Amino acid sequence: MQDAAAAVAQRFDRFAREEAPGRSPLYEEWARGVAGDPAVQAVLARIPADHRQPPLVFAVTRMHGADERGYDGWAGWVQANADLVVAECGRRSIQTNEPLRCAALLPALSLVPGPIALLEVGASAGLCLYPDRYSYRYSGDEAALDPAGGASEVVLHAALRGRPELRMPEVVWRAGIDLSPLDAGDADDRRFLAALVWPGEEGRVERIEAALDVVAADPPLLVAGDATDDVLLKEVAAQAPADATLVVTTPGVLPHIPRAGRERLLAGIRSLDARWITVDPVGLHDTWTDRVASGFALALDGRPLARVDPLGGSVEWQPEAAASAV
Repeated sequence: MQDAAAAVAQRFDRFAREEAPGRSPLYEEWARGVAGDPAVQAVLARIPADHRQPPLVFAVTRMHGADERGYDGWAGWVQANADLVVAECGRRSIQTNEPLRCAALLPALSLVPGPIALLEVGASAGLCLYPDRYSYRYSGDEAALDPAGGASEVVLHAALRGRPELRMPEVVWRAGIDLSPLDAGDADDRRFLAALVWPGEEGRVERIEAALDVVAADPPLLVAGDATDDVLLKEVAAQAPADATLVVTTPGVLPHIPRAGRERLLAGIRSLDARWITVDPVGLHDTWTDRVASGFALALDGRPLARVDPLGGSVEWQPEAAASAV
């Protein structure tokens, strides 16, 4: 247990120094506090190592009503609710389900003829399975798109450079695979997704809650399981309508899968009669071209199309790459 407590102190100290500054002063304060507090370290050391990441611990405590005014109040709440914190962190995982990612996916989806059957790996609650139900407002190279029925309650704002040809996809089927899918209609799951938003990130909670309403009104097929299992991936894909183009998306999930599992998953995707759209760090794929030199890339069938913000806030289109990806 002493080794586990020391590991907690090191992890939270690193988070306070390298990850929280400039993004969340409250999380920076909490993490620095944990790094110097043996009593809280002892509580968090009881959580399995792969479930005690600072953003997950903080989200779980906020979800259940922890004091958010400063470290001392938060630490007292954690010690008073230690069993709850340990149990809830043990059953939860970080599941960043940001609908704004659809603003990064849309330029690639616009290259795929419809109708489309959409299958997402790492779908969480499925908020990125509804690109046809959201409105888009791109700044820079101005563009605006709305669903056929008019403007959506979910309006996604992103910066755009490069003028891709954008159109709303015709999605006729949508499904997701996740180790632990969340239910957009479940009050606890909704609170958890909202709590995963870091304090100070304005607009994200409201956007997520509005997208959850869209999903809850017309739930997708969500399958609990490991998509690196080739059999499961094929079973879910086989349920897509035969007259639709199957599009598999993996936005943001691949870096969190160990390399061997990631290679199995990519081999499984390549074995399908499907198009593949992803948002990943450029260096994650050895076979990618160098058209996008750094950061995160949007890619279609392994060809990078644009440099993008990993959560969808910006798109820098590469028209020469797009021409060869159609």
